[in-house]
Amino acid sequence: MRVAVHRVGAAAARGGPVDEVVAEEPLEIRVVPPGDGPAVPIAITMRTPGHDFELAAGFALSEQIVGAPAEIRGLRYCTAPGEEQWFNVVDLELARPFDPEAFRRNVYTSSSCGICGRATLDRLRATGLAPPRRGPSIDPNLLRGLPGALRSAQSLFARTGGLHATGIARADGRFSVVREDVGRHNAFDKAVGRLALDGALPASATIAVVSGRASFELVQKAVIAGIPALAAVGAPSHLAVALAREFGILLVGFLRADGFTVYAGEDRLAAGRPAGTPAPSATAADPG
Repeated sequence: MRVAVHRVGAAAARGGPVDEVVAEEPLEIRVVPPGDGPAVPIAITMRTPGHDFELAAGFALSEQIVGAPAEIRGLRYCTAPGEEQWFNVVDLELARPFDPEAFRRNVYTSSSCGICGRATLDRLRATGLAPPRRGPSIDPNLLRGLPGALRSAQSLFARTGGLHATGIARADGRFSVVREDVGRHNAFDKAVGRLALDGALPASATIAVVSGRASFELVQKAVIAGIPALAAVGAPSHLAVALAREFGILLVGFLRADGFTVYAGEDRLAAGRPAGTPAPSATAADPG
């Protein structure tokens, strides 16, 4: 989206009177139970329009509204009788019953104050989630090439400078999917949603690479998607570290071409090249 701007100082030499900014609009996600009963609103998120069905599918999995992609019967934009289609409302059709009160209780537990970290960990344990399958060992030098590859695949960021990104890298360092969004959680859900719709979950031979910090929620999303490694350009939180250690996730922070810090799961790393060896470049896939 292009907007008129007034540039001051050195910025005046870097562009004209118009700048491109990222779009940000609300998306309401609603659940439609079997039998086409009334739709139940479950979430509103501010997102960058695009890949909305992936976002809804990824959200449903990461919030454990569904336990597997097969429980999603369909995705559609809301169409009110006699009105135009609403592209800011997505209906998630389920193949099994849905208890909205149980979902709201879970959301309250994960967002409450005080003991929320412990409560959320306990809730995850109670779901019976297992650590992601081990997958192949990861070459440290491959990791070092991923930030540059992710940046190269961020076409919207290159134009606006205002987006987070998540890339899902294969063992050869190529990205199978890259998604951008104003919300880092949305970017992750879009990427996981794409994998879900492609029948590629659990993603046990992949690495999730994120452009910002590694929060508890992002590690949780990786666990649920069966992704055994999460590498972040920024820092992790202490709860992200605790969750990664409990579920055997390789958690990397401050990922750069010249090195990184391992916070959990260092046993998933392969023996790398000697220190100072240049990192090989990783090839980015078309983000679609």
